[in-house]
Amino acid sequence: MKGKAFLGLLLFLIMFIVPFLSIGAKIPDKTDKLKKAASSVPQAKPQQQSAAAPGAKSAVSGFKILDTKSNTVITADDRSFLYGAIVTEMSPDFHPEALKAQGVAAYTFYSRLREQQRSNPTASLKGADFAADTQGWQIYVTKEQMKQRWGANFDTYYNKLTKVVDAIYGKVLKSDGELADATYYAISSGNTETSEDIWGGKRKYLVAVASPGDVFASGYQTSAVFSTAQFKTAVLKTAPKANLSGDPSTWVGSIQRTASGTVKNIQIGGVNIKGSDIRSAFGLRSPNFSISYANGSFTFLVKGYGHGVGMSQVGANYMASQGASYQQILAWYYPTTTLTTLH
Repeated sequence: MKGKAFLGLLLFLIMFIVPFLSIGAKIPDKTDKLKKAASSVPQAKPQQQSAAAPGAKSAVSGFKILDTKSNTVITADDRSFLYGAIVTEMSPDFHPEALKAQGVAAYTFYSRLREQQRSNPTASLKGADFAADTQGWQIYVTKEQMKQRWGANFDTYYNKLTKVVDAIYGKVLKSDGELADATYYAISSGNTETSEDIWGGKRKYLVAVASPGDVFASGYQTSAVFSTAQFKTAVLKTAPKANLSGDPSTWVGSIQRTASGTVKNIQIGGVNIKGSDIRSAFGLRSPNFSISYANGSFTFLVKGYGHGVGMSQVGANYMASQGASYQQILAWYYPTTTLTTLH
Protein backbone atom coordinates (compact mmCIF):
# COMPACT_ATOMS: atom_id res chain seq x y z
CA MET A 1 0.00 0.00 0.00
CA LYS A 2 2.85 2.37 0.85
CA GLY A 3 4.40 1.62 -2.54
CA LYS A 4 1.13 2.44 -4.32
CA ALA A 5 0.72 5.63 -2.34
CA PHE A 6 4.26 6.70 -3.25
CA LEU A 7 3.69 5.95 -6.95
CA GLY A 8 0.43 7.87 -6.84
CA LEU A 9 2.12 10.89 -5.30
CA LEU A 10 5.00 10.68 -7.81
CA LEU A 11 2.52 10.54 -10.73
CA PHE A 12 0.69 13.65 -9.50
CA LEU A 13 3.94 15.57 -9.04
CA ILE A 14 4.88 14.74 -12.63
CA MET A 15 1.41 15.87 -13.79
CA PHE A 16 1.74 19.06 -11.75
CA ILE A 17 5.15 19.99 -13.19
CA VAL A 18 4.48 19.19 -16.88
CA PRO A 19 2.22 22.20 -17.61
CA PHE A 20 4.77 24.70 -16.33
CA LEU A 21 7.55 23.24 -18.44
CA SER A 22 5.40 23.63 -21.53
CA ILE A 23 4.24 27.23 -21.26
CA GLY A 24 7.68 28.79 -20.98
CA ALA A 25 6.42 31.69 -18.86
CA LYS A 26 6.31 32.40 -15.13
CA ILE A 27 2.93 32.44 -13.40
CA PRO A 28 2.46 35.52 -11.16
CA ASP A 29 3.65 35.28 -7.55
CA LYS A 30 0.10 34.96 -6.23
CA THR A 31 -0.34 31.78 -8.24
CA ASP A 32 3.07 30.47 -7.17
CA LYS A 33 1.80 30.57 -3.59
CA LEU A 34 -1.30 28.63 -4.58
CA LYS A 35 0.78 26.01 -6.35
CA LYS A 36 2.71 25.32 -3.15
CA ALA A 37 -0.54 24.24 -1.51
CA ALA A 38 -0.74 21.18 -3.76
CA SER A 39 0.06 17.68 -2.56
CA SER A 40 -1.87 14.76 -4.04
CA VAL A 41 -4.40 17.32 -5.37
CA PRO A 42 -4.50 21.11 -5.13
CA GLN A 43 -5.67 21.45 -1.51
CA ALA A 44 -7.33 24.86 -1.34
CA LYS A 45 -9.27 25.47 1.83
CA PRO A 46 -13.07 25.34 1.41
CA GLN A 47 -14.73 28.74 1.32
CA GLN A 48 -16.23 30.04 4.51
CA GLN A 49 -19.96 29.35 4.47
CA SER A 50 -22.57 31.74 5.72
CA ALA A 51 -24.91 30.99 8.60
CA ALA A 52 -27.92 30.82 6.30
CA ALA A 53 -29.79 27.55 6.56
CA PRO A 54 -28.91 25.00 3.82
CA GLY A 55 -31.59 24.84 1.16
CA ALA A 56 -32.99 28.28 2.00
CA LYS A 57 -35.11 29.58 -0.84
CA SER A 58 -34.08 32.55 -2.92
CA ALA A 59 -36.03 35.78 -2.59
CA VAL A 60 -35.97 35.77 -6.40
CA SER A 61 -37.24 32.36 -7.48
CA GLY A 62 -37.35 30.85 -10.94
CA PHE A 63 -35.52 31.60 -14.17
CA LYS A 64 -37.01 33.05 -17.35
CA ILE A 65 -35.17 31.67 -20.35
CA LEU A 66 -35.48 32.77 -23.97
CA ASP A 67 -35.37 29.58 -26.04
CA THR A 68 -33.54 30.68 -29.18
CA LYS A 69 -35.00 27.94 -31.38
CA SER A 70 -38.68 28.54 -30.57
CA ASN A 71 -38.15 32.25 -29.79
CA THR A 72 -40.35 31.84 -26.71
CA VAL A 73 -39.69 32.47 -23.04
CA ILE A 74 -39.82 29.37 -20.88
CA THR A 75 -39.65 29.24 -17.09
CA ALA A 76 -37.83 26.92 -14.72
CA ASP A 77 -37.81 26.91 -10.94
CA ASP A 78 -34.36 27.17 -9.36
CA ARG A 79 -34.13 23.47 -8.52
CA SER A 80 -35.12 22.30 -12.00
CA PHE A 81 -32.68 24.78 -13.49
CA LEU A 82 -29.83 23.16 -11.56
CA TYR A 83 -30.51 19.77 -13.14
CA GLY A 84 -30.74 21.23 -16.64
CA ALA A 85 -27.73 23.50 -16.26
CA ILE A 86 -25.38 20.83 -14.90
CA VAL A 87 -26.00 18.26 -17.63
CA THR A 88 -25.50 20.70 -20.50
CA GLU A 89 -21.98 21.30 -19.21
CA MET A 90 -20.85 17.96 -17.75
CA SER A 91 -21.53 14.33 -18.47
CA PRO A 92 -23.57 12.69 -15.69
CA ASP A 93 -20.75 10.13 -15.60
CA PHE A 94 -18.48 12.75 -14.01
CA HIS A 95 -17.58 12.48 -10.34
CA PRO A 96 -20.37 13.73 -8.03
CA GLU A 97 -18.09 16.33 -6.43
CA ALA A 98 -17.24 17.75 -9.85
CA LEU A 99 -20.95 17.86 -10.72
CA LYS A 100 -21.61 19.73 -7.48
CA ALA A 101 -18.89 22.26 -8.26
CA GLN A 102 -20.33 22.75 -11.74
CA GLY A 103 -23.81 23.20 -10.31
CA VAL A 104 -22.71 25.90 -7.88
CA ALA A 105 -20.72 27.72 -10.58
CA ALA A 106 -23.61 27.63 -13.07
CA TYR A 107 -26.22 28.63 -10.50
CA THR A 108 -24.01 31.55 -9.41
CA PHE A 109 -23.30 32.67 -12.98
CA TYR A 110 -26.93 32.63 -14.12
CA SER A 111 -28.29 34.01 -10.87
CA ARG A 112 -25.99 36.95 -11.47
CA LEU A 113 -27.41 37.40 -14.97
CA ARG A 114 -30.93 37.13 -13.57
CA GLU A 115 -30.18 39.82 -11.02
CA GLN A 116 -28.73 42.11 -13.70
CA GLN A 117 -31.59 41.62 -16.14
CA ARG A 118 -34.31 42.23 -13.60
CA SER A 119 -32.74 45.52 -12.57
CA ASN A 120 -31.80 46.59 -16.11
CA PRO A 121 -33.68 44.53 -18.77
CA THR A 122 -32.38 43.96 -22.30
CA ALA A 123 -35.25 44.42 -24.77
CA SER A 124 -34.10 41.65 -27.10
CA LEU A 125 -34.49 39.07 -24.31
CA LYS A 126 -38.26 39.72 -24.17
CA GLY A 127 -38.35 39.73 -20.39
CA ALA A 128 -36.07 36.69 -20.02
CA ASP A 129 -33.01 36.56 -17.79
CA PHE A 130 -30.84 35.09 -20.57
CA ALA A 131 -31.09 33.06 -23.77
CA ALA A 132 -30.47 29.33 -24.25
CA ASP A 133 -30.62 26.75 -27.02
CA THR A 134 -32.42 23.88 -25.30
CA GLN A 135 -32.54 21.75 -28.46
CA GLY A 136 -28.79 22.10 -28.82
CA TRP A 137 -28.26 21.30 -25.13
CA GLN A 138 -26.75 24.69 -24.47
CA ILE A 139 -27.21 26.26 -20.99
CA TYR A 140 -30.44 24.45 -20.03
CA VAL A 141 -32.57 21.41 -20.90
CA THR A 142 -35.77 20.02 -19.45
CA LYS A 143 -36.36 16.71 -17.71
CA GLU A 144 -38.19 15.43 -20.77
CA GLN A 145 -35.18 16.19 -22.95
CA MET A 146 -33.00 14.22 -20.55
CA LYS A 147 -35.36 11.25 -20.83
CA GLN A 148 -35.19 11.39 -24.62
CA ARG A 149 -31.41 11.51 -24.71
CA TRP A 150 -30.57 9.07 -21.91
CA GLY A 151 -33.22 6.44 -22.55
CA ALA A 152 -32.65 3.40 -20.35
CA ASN A 153 -29.98 5.28 -18.37
CA PHE A 154 -32.36 8.05 -17.33
CA ASP A 155 -33.23 6.76 -13.86
CA THR A 156 -29.59 6.07 -12.98
CA TYR A 157 -28.40 9.48 -14.12
CA TYR A 158 -31.34 11.41 -12.70
CA ASN A 159 -31.03 9.75 -9.30
CA LYS A 160 -27.35 10.64 -9.25
CA LEU A 161 -28.16 14.23 -10.16
CA THR A 162 -30.83 14.41 -7.45
CA LYS A 163 -28.20 13.64 -4.79
CA VAL A 164 -25.97 16.31 -6.31
CA VAL A 165 -28.75 18.92 -6.38
CA ASP A 166 -29.84 18.06 -2.83
CA ALA A 167 -26.31 18.82 -1.63
CA ILE A 168 -25.90 22.21 -3.34
CA TYR A 169 -29.40 23.63 -3.80
CA GLY A 170 -29.33 27.39 -3.23
CA LYS A 171 -25.56 27.62 -2.82
CA VAL A 172 -23.66 30.37 -4.65
CA LEU A 173 -20.25 32.01 -4.69
CA LYS A 174 -19.92 35.62 -3.62
CA SER A 175 -17.12 38.16 -3.64
CA ASP A 176 -17.39 41.31 -1.55
CA GLY A 177 -21.06 40.54 -1.00
CA GLU A 178 -21.85 40.30 -4.72
CA LEU A 179 -22.57 37.22 -6.85
CA ALA A 180 -19.33 36.13 -8.48
CA ASP A 181 -18.82 36.05 -12.23
CA ALA A 182 -18.16 32.30 -11.98
CA THR A 183 -17.04 31.49 -15.52
CA TYR A 184 -16.02 28.00 -16.62
CA TYR A 185 -15.03 26.02 -19.70
CA ALA A 186 -14.00 22.52 -20.77
CA ILE A 187 -10.19 22.10 -20.63
CA SER A 188 -7.36 24.43 -19.63
CA SER A 189 -3.85 24.48 -21.06
CA GLY A 190 -2.60 23.15 -17.72
CA ASN A 191 -3.04 26.57 -16.10
CA THR A 192 -6.09 28.81 -16.01
CA GLU A 193 -6.08 32.42 -17.23
CA THR A 194 -6.75 35.74 -15.52
CA SER A 195 -9.89 37.58 -16.59
CA GLU A 196 -7.78 40.70 -17.05
CA ASP A 197 -5.60 39.01 -19.68
CA ILE A 198 -8.50 37.51 -21.63
CA TRP A 199 -11.30 40.06 -21.31
CA GLY A 200 -9.68 43.12 -19.80
CA GLY A 201 -11.82 43.18 -16.65
CA LYS A 202 -9.92 42.42 -13.47
CA ARG A 203 -11.60 40.17 -10.90
CA LYS A 204 -9.59 39.08 -7.88
CA TYR A 205 -11.04 35.56 -7.97
CA LEU A 206 -10.46 34.95 -11.70
CA VAL A 207 -6.70 34.51 -11.57
CA ALA A 208 -4.19 32.01 -12.94
CA VAL A 209 -4.03 28.72 -11.04
CA ALA A 210 -2.56 25.34 -11.88
CA SER A 211 -4.87 22.72 -13.38
CA PRO A 212 -2.47 19.80 -13.96
CA GLY A 213 -5.02 17.06 -14.61
CA ASP A 214 -6.07 18.70 -17.87
CA VAL A 215 -2.92 17.75 -19.76
CA PHE A 216 -3.96 14.08 -19.82
CA ALA A 217 -7.53 14.73 -20.94
CA SER A 218 -8.82 13.53 -24.28
CA GLY A 219 -8.81 16.56 -26.54
CA TYR A 220 -6.25 18.49 -24.49
CA GLN A 221 -4.12 19.03 -27.59
CA THR A 222 -5.56 19.33 -31.09
CA SER A 223 -4.30 20.46 -34.48
CA ALA A 224 -5.80 22.17 -37.51
CA VAL A 225 -4.21 22.40 -40.95
CA PHE A 226 -4.99 25.01 -43.61
CA SER A 227 -3.67 25.50 -47.12
CA THR A 228 -1.92 28.77 -47.92
CA ALA A 229 -5.03 29.98 -49.77
CA GLN A 230 -7.35 29.06 -46.87
CA PHE A 231 -5.04 30.76 -44.38
CA LYS A 232 -4.86 33.92 -46.46
CA THR A 233 -8.64 34.11 -46.91
CA ALA A 234 -9.36 33.67 -43.20
CA VAL A 235 -6.77 36.22 -42.10
CA LEU A 236 -7.89 38.87 -44.59
CA LYS A 237 -11.49 38.57 -43.39
CA THR A 238 -10.28 39.41 -39.90
CA ALA A 239 -7.49 41.85 -40.83
CA PRO A 240 -8.04 43.28 -44.33
CA LYS A 241 -4.87 45.40 -44.12
CA ALA A 242 -2.57 42.42 -43.59
CA ASN A 243 0.13 42.16 -46.26
CA LEU A 244 0.09 38.50 -47.28
CA SER A 245 2.37 38.69 -50.29
CA GLY A 246 5.69 37.03 -50.87
CA ASP A 247 6.96 33.95 -49.06
CA PRO A 248 4.19 32.53 -46.79
CA SER A 249 6.81 31.37 -44.29
CA THR A 250 7.39 35.06 -43.43
CA TRP A 251 3.73 36.01 -42.89
CA VAL A 252 3.58 35.14 -39.19
CA GLY A 253 5.62 37.39 -36.93
CA SER A 254 5.91 37.95 -33.19
CA ILE A 255 3.44 36.50 -30.69
CA GLN A 256 2.50 38.06 -27.34
CA ARG A 257 1.26 35.54 -24.78
CA THR A 258 -0.22 35.59 -21.30
CA ALA A 259 1.70 33.99 -18.44
CA SER A 260 -0.41 30.83 -18.93
CA GLY A 261 0.28 30.67 -22.67
CA THR A 262 -2.82 32.09 -24.37
CA VAL A 263 -2.09 34.26 -27.41
CA LYS A 264 -3.01 37.86 -26.62
CA ASN A 265 -1.75 39.33 -29.90
CA ILE A 266 -0.08 37.88 -32.96
CA GLN A 267 1.50 39.71 -35.87
CA ILE A 268 0.41 38.40 -39.27
CA GLY A 269 1.19 40.24 -42.47
CA GLY A 270 2.57 43.15 -40.45
CA VAL A 271 -0.73 43.63 -38.56
CA ASN A 272 -1.34 42.89 -34.88
CA ILE A 273 -4.39 40.63 -34.41
CA LYS A 274 -5.97 39.46 -31.17
CA GLY A 275 -5.49 35.78 -30.42
CA SER A 276 -9.24 35.45 -29.78
CA ASP A 277 -9.92 36.79 -33.29
CA ILE A 278 -7.60 34.21 -34.81
CA ARG A 279 -9.32 31.52 -32.79
CA SER A 280 -12.68 32.61 -34.26
CA ALA A 281 -11.33 32.99 -37.78
CA PHE A 282 -10.01 29.43 -37.89
CA GLY A 283 -12.49 27.73 -35.56
CA LEU A 284 -9.82 26.72 -33.04
CA ARG A 285 -10.75 25.10 -29.72
CA SER A 286 -8.87 27.73 -27.72
CA PRO A 287 -6.72 30.85 -28.16
CA ASN A 288 -3.70 29.00 -26.76
CA PHE A 289 -1.98 27.96 -29.99
CA SER A 290 1.22 27.94 -32.01
CA ILE A 291 1.54 28.20 -35.80
CA SER A 292 4.02 26.51 -38.13
CA TYR A 293 4.39 26.57 -41.90
CA ALA A 294 5.65 23.75 -44.11
CA ASN A 295 4.99 22.33 -47.57
CA GLY A 296 2.35 24.90 -48.50
CA SER A 297 0.27 24.51 -45.33
CA PHE A 298 -0.14 26.28 -41.99
CA THR A 299 -0.59 24.06 -38.94
CA PHE A 300 -2.10 25.22 -35.65
CA LEU A 301 -1.23 23.25 -32.52
CA VAL A 302 -3.88 24.07 -29.91
CA LYS A 303 -3.92 23.45 -26.15
CA GLY A 304 -7.13 23.23 -24.13
CA TYR A 305 -10.74 23.89 -25.03
CA GLY A 306 -12.44 27.17 -24.15
CA HIS A 307 -11.48 30.64 -22.97
CA GLY A 308 -9.49 29.38 -19.97
CA VAL A 309 -10.91 31.72 -17.30
CA GLY A 310 -12.30 30.25 -14.08
CA MET A 311 -13.03 26.58 -13.53
CA SER A 312 -11.79 23.90 -15.86
CA GLN A 313 -14.45 21.19 -15.95
CA VAL A 314 -11.97 18.44 -16.73
CA GLY A 315 -9.68 19.83 -14.04
CA ALA A 316 -12.54 19.79 -11.55
CA ASN A 317 -13.29 16.17 -12.38
CA TYR A 318 -9.63 15.27 -11.95
CA MET A 319 -9.48 16.96 -8.54
CA ALA A 320 -12.65 15.13 -7.49
CA SER A 321 -11.18 11.81 -8.60
CA GLN A 322 -8.20 12.51 -6.35
CA GLY A 323 -10.41 13.09 -3.30
CA ALA A 324 -11.16 16.83 -3.40
CA SER A 325 -14.61 18.00 -2.26
CA TYR A 326 -16.68 20.39 -4.32
CA GLN A 327 -15.90 23.10 -1.76
CA GLN A 328 -12.16 22.56 -2.31
CA ILE A 329 -12.59 22.57 -6.09
CA LEU A 330 -14.48 25.86 -6.00
CA ALA A 331 -11.97 27.41 -3.61
CA TRP A 332 -9.12 26.40 -5.92
CA TYR A 333 -10.59 27.79 -9.14
CA TYR A 334 -12.29 30.84 -7.58
CA PRO A 335 -9.91 31.89 -4.77
CA THR A 336 -11.13 34.54 -2.27
CA THR A 337 -14.82 33.82 -2.99
CA THR A 338 -17.22 32.78 -0.24
CA LEU A 339 -19.59 29.83 -0.55
CA THR A 340 -22.93 30.94 0.81
CA THR A 341 -26.67 30.49 0.31
CA LEU A 342 -28.66 32.76 -1.97
CA HIS A 343 -31.40 34.45 0.03
